[in-house]
Amino acid sequence: MSLDPKTAAIYREKARVWRDARVGKSGELALRLAEAVGGTPTAPLLDIGCGPGLLAEYLPEPVIGLDPIREMLDLLPEHAPHALPVQAESAHLPFATGSLGGALGANVYVHVDRRLLPMALAELHRVLQPDAPIELRVFEGDQDFEVSHDDSIGPRRFSRWQPDALRAVIDGAGFKIDRLDLRTDGDRWTTIDVSAQRAHTLPDIVGPAMRLLMCGLNPSVYSADVGIGFGRPGNRFWPAALMAGVVSVDRDPRHALEHHGMGMTDLVKRATPRADALSNDEYRNGLARVTQLCEWLRPEVVCFVGLAGWRAAADRTAKAGWQDRMLGPSAVYVMPSTSGLNAHAQLDDLAEHLATAAAGPDGVAHS
Repeated sequence: MSLDPKTAAIYREKARVWRDARVGKSGELALRLAEAVGGTPTAPLLDIGCGPGLLAEYLPEPVIGLDPIREMLDLLPEHAPHALPVQAESAHLPFATGSLGGALGANVYVHVDRRLLPMALAELHRVLQPDAPIELRVFEGDQDFEVSHDDSIGPRRFSRWQPDALRAVIDGAGFKIDRLDLRTDGDRWTTIDVSAQRAHTLPDIVGPAMRLLMCGLNPSVYSADVGIGFGRPGNRFWPAALMAGVVSVDRDPRHALEHHGMGMTDLVKRATPRADALSNDEYRNGLARVTQLCEWLRPEVVCFVGLAGWRAAADRTAKAGWQDRMLGPSAVYVMPSTSGLNAHAQLDDLAEHLATAAAGPDGVAHS
């Protein structure tokens, strides 16, 4: 995923025009991030889509200004000489896992196809330290990556969001929202401002054209630490998935999504040492979130790993296999837990369940 080529060309050609139209505008969003960090950051702050640095100048050192447009970064020293310029896309952040202390994203994710925003935010989740604050601003409305022909700068592509839909995506990406407010930006846009923190959990690894969405009960603390669903040694999910041909690379959820159409989420986002620490209300609320995800991204099948969650949320008498209930357009399959503590299920059995789910209710195997 990268910036739309025509939008990128407009920014390259009109970097100074864009900058001159915005000099002197409020730095409120950046000041909120600086306040949330408090004093000198313990790790660099990231201004995503920094442009010429009109907000980066309000951020304390160390700060990184990231933008895909070289002509924008060339202007960075004029406004934020203390910022380190990095040319890169918001969906492919060239930073180590857990290396950043906070992030600012002001009107940058408005240039992302709405269906691709979960993965862009998953990438942001990856590079941030636990509890790191973020400040985001997007456009309010209902527009899915469409060209705005009345744009004074040029016909750029934008996405706009309804607040509840945006909240669900940010929650699913593994962030704890502190505030989400509507704000009027002059007479042109209404924006949504979000203050949040990077939660100790797993982000959804989801996108368009999913064939199979795997849904765990909730992340273990170990999985949240390593950033991989079913990541604990001894969990048999990945060996079973490899045996079933559902994935081809071990312990790599992003590869599974990109190359095999297999997404990953959790019924409950809260990480715990054991799943029995969860309440029935958490399971039911989680099922509502997963249902909304299925209605939006429309995977062919959603497979729940572990009977306990589905029984608590939907059907107390459910057995492993295909369920009568659907989530939006998605068929539902429930399989036994892949935890090493589940001695009743052998690796061959788990692989067979995964292969059955991947084949779909019509029994046609996915490539």
